[in-house]
Amino acid sequence: MEPRREAEGFEVPHERFRRRRRRRERRGRPRGLYLLPHLVTTAGLFFGFTAIVHAFGGAPDRAALFILLAAICDALDGRLARFAHSASRFGLEYDSIADIVSFGVAPAALAYSAAGLDALGRPGLVLTFLYTVGAALRLARFNVAPSRFPGRFEGLPSPAAAGMVAATQWFVSFLAENDLGFHVPRVLVALGVASLGLLMVTQFPYRSFKELDLRHSYGTLVVVVFVLLLLIQEPSITLFAIGVGYALSGPIEWLWRWKTKRPLLEARPQLPAEAVPRSNA
Repeated sequence: MEPRREAEGFEVPHERFRRRRRRRERRGRPRGLYLLPHLVTTAGLFFGFTAIVHAFGGAPDRAALFILLAAICDALDGRLARFAHSASRFGLEYDSIADIVSFGVAPAALAYSAAGLDALGRPGLVLTFLYTVGAALRLARFNVAPSRFPGRFEGLPSPAAAGMVAATQWFVSFLAENDLGFHVPRVLVALGVASLGLLMVTQFPYRSFKELDLRHSYGTLVVVVFVLLLLIQEPSITLFAIGVGYALSGPIEWLWRWKTKRPLLEARPQLPAEAVPRSNA
């Protein structure tokens, strides 16, 4: 048999043909498709920055809205990158930088400003910073280490934690608008924000819900429709209840599996994940 030519520095033929095929595929696709995921990531970064501005500008409800918009962009950019075949290491890094602003800094700024945590002095600052550093560590781990459990995130995803902060702001505004006379203590807010930061760096399993099948599961479809009706009826209460339930689901499931000795099956060891801008970190 003829010796392999790649050992002599020559290019393997099938590798050369593969690159030519990729070039032909790129020529057949509009160039805008390759830029679209980065534009969506940039939009998410803009929404995160705008949320910080509104948080310190005395408009907390609007800041919460921009955090939610940033989460929507984060859910779209990875899917668009896979659709356009434009996944790259640059996209992964850019997505993470945008996420730390939108889901690490903006929610902490919202909680710190809206709850007046500056009145607590240094403890308020430190507890709020725990959220930001927890989000940064969560995003870094998500980039370098895939989850050990199929269909699960390890630790609370940063968009979910940010959504919890935004939903809490809307819930507090709902209580104030309806004169229910309920005041949330500043210490409770600071401890709650710090707890979200700690949940992001734990190894509690959180469902990703990517495996939901609405076409063949009648029960799942009914639940989704019911939740949508509740969102339309009273979004502030519904989003807050969903956020609390999801944040607690990780520790509760871990405790239940530990007590019943039913551990999750771990996925097979994988090579380092492909550099794709991923969502729900």
